[in-house]
Amino acid sequence: MDLTDHLGQKIFEKIDTTIFSDAREASKVVANEIAGLIRARNQIGQNTVLGLATGSTPIQVYGELVRLHREEGLSFERVVTFNLDEYYPIRPEELQSYVRFMNEYLFDHIDIKKENVHIPDGTLEREDVYKYCKEYEQKIEQVGGLDVQILGIGRTGHIGFNEPGSLEKTRTRLVTLDELTRADAAASFFGEEHVPRRAITMGVGTILKAKKIYLMAWGESKASIIQRSVEGEISAQVPATFLQKHENTKVILDEAAASELTRRKTPWLVGPCKWDDRRIRKAVTWLSLKISKPILKLTDEDYNQHGMSDVVTDYGPAYNVNIRVFNQVQHTITGWPGGKPNADDSNRPERAEPFPKRVLIFSPHPDDDVISMGGTLMRLTDHGHEVHIAYQTSGNISVYDNEALRYADFISQYSSNKAEKNLFENLLNSVEEKTPGDTDSEVMLEIKTKIRQAEARAACRYSGLPEENIHFLNMPFYETGRAKKNHLSDNDIRLIQDVMEKVKPHQIYAAGDLSDPHGTHRICWDAIRTALENLKNEAWMKDCFVWLYKGVWQDWDISDIDMAVPLSPDERLKKRRAIFKHASQKDQPKYPGAESREFWMIADERTMKTAKLYDQLGLAEYDSIEGFTRYMLD
Repeated sequence: MDLTDHLGQKIFEKIDTTIFSDAREASKVVANEIAGLIRARNQIGQNTVLGLATGSTPIQVYGELVRLHREEGLSFERVVTFNLDEYYPIRPEELQSYVRFMNEYLFDHIDIKKENVHIPDGTLEREDVYKYCKEYEQKIEQVGGLDVQILGIGRTGHIGFNEPGSLEKTRTRLVTLDELTRADAAASFFGEEHVPRRAITMGVGTILKAKKIYLMAWGESKASIIQRSVEGEISAQVPATFLQKHENTKVILDEAAASELTRRKTPWLVGPCKWDDRRIRKAVTWLSLKISKPILKLTDEDYNQHGMSDVVTDYGPAYNVNIRVFNQVQHTITGWPGGKPNADDSNRPERAEPFPKRVLIFSPHPDDDVISMGGTLMRLTDHGHEVHIAYQTSGNISVYDNEALRYADFISQYSSNKAEKNLFENLLNSVEEKTPGDTDSEVMLEIKTKIRQAEARAACRYSGLPEENIHFLNMPFYETGRAKKNHLSDNDIRLIQDVMEKVKPHQIYAAGDLSDPHGTHRICWDAIRTALENLKNEAWMKDCFVWLYKGVWQDWDISDIDMAVPLSPDERLKKRRAIFKHASQKDQPKYPGAESREFWMIADERTMKTAKLYDQLGLAEYDSIEGFTRYMLD
């Protein structure tokens, strides 16, 4: 921890907060601290009482605890557990039930006694819930209270299912779920309409009685609510802020989730910090946007009043710093994302040579390419580069049943083949027999895969790509038929390496939208990163630039953009039309579920917003801009 980190905790942060490089490292630390407590209690013959959470956040903690049990003999025979919450109503065998979650990730793999496991019952009759909740509280008290409580945090600031408005002294009870919470769960339930409207949850007061609390959060999507929870005022509208009153709470974050904390976002407001080109650029662009002054109009006084006096002292006066940063930002802008031939490229983000280039674009789902960088994709093809697109997953689970039935109906009416003529009726019967959350049949998944491939090919044709440059990888980790995915395997990595070695690209574009550590984009990037590491000594790799784009859910900070590709109004419209080729994804986006607008609307807004920020900094005014950051290979 450097001086800035220490001061940030002391001045701004109201809860003990530790930042790790990634979720894996953080999860191991939490798991080992819990394991240490269990071992110590086991040695003196005492029980350890754990409050457990579900969702993607604690998965790696549970994985490490399982490993410690299998490989290092950690015994759970004296462990008693109480889960935070459960949907209501829900059957324990359903895919989305927390009973099933806990069994799959933890209980089925350790030596815990069944009678020591307590998870709220989602099958109760409504009139029995109040009594049950009261007894749940009594059971916790009878075993001496919770020694450790593990928490994640929702984007509403909820802990457990204590939604905004929950009071500090609440206990275990039946609650109505916030619409944002239900929207976030929509992917797991195959549609928001299938998400239960209620849940049984421990109360804020129940949680605060735990002797020690770990609140964990991973990814950019949690950064804003973490900042409010750790640095903001205590409020029932953000229930996690009540943890500020707890004397033994630890907030455990990865770098992405910590990105909005003052010590990370604006460390110069905290105290002395180390200045380099990237940090100076970040600070100056922040100052320019904060006080609504173009970079070239900032003064020494502006710097001094906003914690940046040492910048003008060491690198100033302000005019010199302004010119320096203005030039850096200006040099990110290029209309030639593949490099401009026969031009001086010393101040351009991409090399002039070789030209044309071989370009490989990785798209996690079959539409991320045109949604996130469609304008740049078309510019690359227009300039004559050899552009390839590798669709990493089939994206089949985001096709609704009704959409698949529409295609099956067409096939049944058009075909003379008996099996194909019966396809629609057979699929319709399987859909009617399926309960929410059941996985699709193999035939249905195949149809949904083909739908997405056909749409991707249509978008590629519209964008100028030849058929032979389209690669459908269908990575195995994704093919579970449900929201929960498998771990990356050697087969997944091999598919990525094979297409890289086939194309031998001068440029690689990949999704850098990493908001969910267990989401498809992050897993897809992990596969690419591993493949890059495995191939880094290949001769062609030494001449390959890797550019990261963001998906629709997060933006690059303006200071992180290394290449900004301006689009004209006509190009933005053409990009929109390419997105329209993905007809099964129109009308409402599928992930993460909280955004009601269509993908093209979000994509338009993001690129126009980026252009507006460049304008506000004093750069040329463009209609829209797609931004990229360069990933530097080790």
